[in-house]
Amino acid sequence: MSNSTTRFFNAPLAETDPEIASAIDKELGRQQHEIELIASENIVSKAVLEAAGSVLTNKYAEGYPGRRYYGGCQYVDIVEDLAIERAKKIFGCEFANVQPNSGSQANQGVFNALAKPGDTILGLNLAHGGHLTHGATVNQSGKWFRAVHYQVEPDTHIIDMNKVREIAKAENPRIIIAGGSAYPRQFDFAAFRAIADEVGAHLMVDMAHFAGLVAAGEHPSPFPHAHVVTTTTHKTLRGPRGGMILTSDADIAKKVNSAIFPGIQGGPLMHVIAGKAVAFGEILQPEFKAYAKQVIANAKAMGEVLVNDGFALVSGGTDTHLILVDLRPKKLTGNISEKSLGRAHITCNKNGVPFDPEKPMVTSGIRLGAPAGTTRGFGEAEFRDIGRMIAEVLDGLAKNGEAGNGEVEAKVKAEATELCKRFPIYS
Repeated sequence: MSNSTTRFFNAPLAETDPEIASAIDKELGRQQHEIELIASENIVSKAVLEAAGSVLTNKYAEGYPGRRYYGGCQYVDIVEDLAIERAKKIFGCEFANVQPNSGSQANQGVFNALAKPGDTILGLNLAHGGHLTHGATVNQSGKWFRAVHYQVEPDTHIIDMNKVREIAKAENPRIIIAGGSAYPRQFDFAAFRAIADEVGAHLMVDMAHFAGLVAAGEHPSPFPHAHVVTTTTHKTLRGPRGGMILTSDADIAKKVNSAIFPGIQGGPLMHVIAGKAVAFGEILQPEFKAYAKQVIANAKAMGEVLVNDGFALVSGGTDTHLILVDLRPKKLTGNISEKSLGRAHITCNKNGVPFDPEKPMVTSGIRLGAPAGTTRGFGEAEFRDIGRMIAEVLDGLAKNGEAGNGEVEAKVKAEATELCKRFPIYS
């Protein structure tokens, strides 16, 4: 074997590409030393990292287990079959497609399976907590399909199912979507299904954000109400970044499989599917139920502290893993609040609130989630402390302005860093 070949198979990243190695090391440090509150993020196990970074990245496997277009798939078939069987066991359904590369592609796959371009789809308005892929005009879902939307009520920030029914009867959608990315309450799946049946639509539930809570029995399941369910495999499921489609309808399963491959994807990412399988195995352990229960308790605890400090929560609180904070009582906007908290080593994202007067890149709110912090071991006491830190930074920002809040941010940064040291990750 030549020296160059030996080096190719054995030299570490730091030696072959120090620039990328440095960036990865810095990102590891950020995750280790900063409080992660982005609701759509989590921290995977070492086992998931190992699977997702395995030699399975070398294998092309177009098709499905037992029906591949390439040879040499006997071992990746084992991996995908395990991921499928574990997903079905977790959610109590008959079919699972674990190949979507993201939640967005899972949604696209369902749309392509059950609707034609120009058909009407009905989902929650993006500005009211929905998701980009539920018919936003800038997304493919809003370009290929005639998208109409329901929204939350101005006073309660809750979905009025009677109004959803009125819209569905008037618009006659092919697909009705229940789910969102910034809606902190539970969806009434039975009521959505009744409306879908009344107008002859398919009910699709996008449970990307709360799937882990469903898996643990801490949130109502979309089954048996939904015709088809999509989800990401990260967020509250605590797996690698990816997507999945679930159903108990054999006809829909066949259409979904064809819509994913060969419809919108080629060879699946087998290393990612291995990571999904490992994460699903972790979800089936008793410890995961305790984790999911703690996620909800932690989100509630953090929210209570912020309310007591004068902040407003959209819908008045949460039933899930996230809270949406309305900053207007403090005369703040989401963009400057996100940056100020970031300087204090607290990571979150600016987010619109229902009926938000600000532009999408400004916003009147921030979205905060408990999944990642709970994974590293934070309990309610820690999340109450985090709520205090957030309030201290933002109260300082309201009082001192961006240019004058450095002292407060530095103080909280030291506290956040110390808290993270007490709960190390990947040490």
